[in-house]
Amino acid sequence: MPANLLPIFVKLAGRTCLVAGGGNVAEAKIASLLEAEAEVLVVAPHANERVRTLSSSGALRWKPRDFQASDLDGMFMAIAATSDPDVNRNVFEESRKRSVICNSVDDPPHCDFYFSANVRRGDLQVAISTAGESPAVAQRLRDEIDRALDPGLGEWLEDTGSLRREILARYPASEERKQLLQRLAYREVGESRTWARKNWNRTQLL
Repeated sequence: MPANLLPIFVKLAGRTCLVAGGGNVAEAKIASLLEAEAEVLVVAPHANERVRTLSSSGALRWKPRDFQASDLDGMFMAIAATSDPDVNRNVFEESRKRSVICNSVDDPPHCDFYFSANVRRGDLQVAISTAGESPAVAQRLRDEIDRALDPGLGEWLEDTGSLRREILARYPASEERKQLLQRLAYREVGESRTWARKNWNRTQLL
């Protein structure tokens, strides 16, 4: 039966997340959390060179010991990424007791959420999930979408957002404003703001 998942993008800046494990698999998850500006606590008896470097630089905290249930106190999210399935399952079960959402890597039954394969162009993100059925399929689709999207889409979106805010400031809520926003969204990628101002009259845009 298909998993009933809520596809959302979560703000993690300033939120504390636990990663149990310090190897290569854990490193990949840590990188994603740090990119999202989360506060990361790593608990693992041993850590690879990259994790140790991040700890030394202050990018994350590392407790060089085995996982303890109390490590979950105050956590927003937990990731179980050790090489021991029993430890990962314990992290998941203890997280459940504390209402902390948890991902146990490569163990779909013990996951409250899944990491997606992502394509990014600036603020535009396309996330693909197979609910743990086949990460390789998600990666394949990611690569296909990445090739299909214009490299300049991020800058175009930033400019589109700026123009949208100008429209919202200049025009009251109306059918005219709705049409302007629709036309803006269908502007060709790469089309400059200057070109838009020269070629669209007041009933089209600004």
